Amino acid sequence: MSELQNRSSTTVTTFFRSLDELKVMCGLAMQNYRPIMNGERYLTDQETADILRITRRTLNDYRADGIIPYVQIGGKVLYAESDIEALLQANYHPAFKRLV
Repeated sequence: MSELQNRSSTTVTTFFRSLDELKVMCGLAMQNYRPIMNGERYLTDQETADILRITRRTLNDYRADGIIPYVQIGGKVLYAESDIEALLQANYHPAFKRLV
């Protein structure tokens, strides 16, 4: 015969603890969610600087020098994720030494 489940049973407390963890993870996912526009994701200057591991000032210099493409709407500057990937690929230098 099965045991009656109540608030103090380990099965119920484990379930509710897992539910609390799921709530936290969903909150984090929603906080970082950015909808895709026409199949393209756009990044802010801070996100782009973090990805490239450069300062926002250097990113601004790249933009001013025409090194990196961007979209500007009002005072907001956005970078297409595909443009960042293309920039990295275009500047990729493979290793030239062979390991023996």
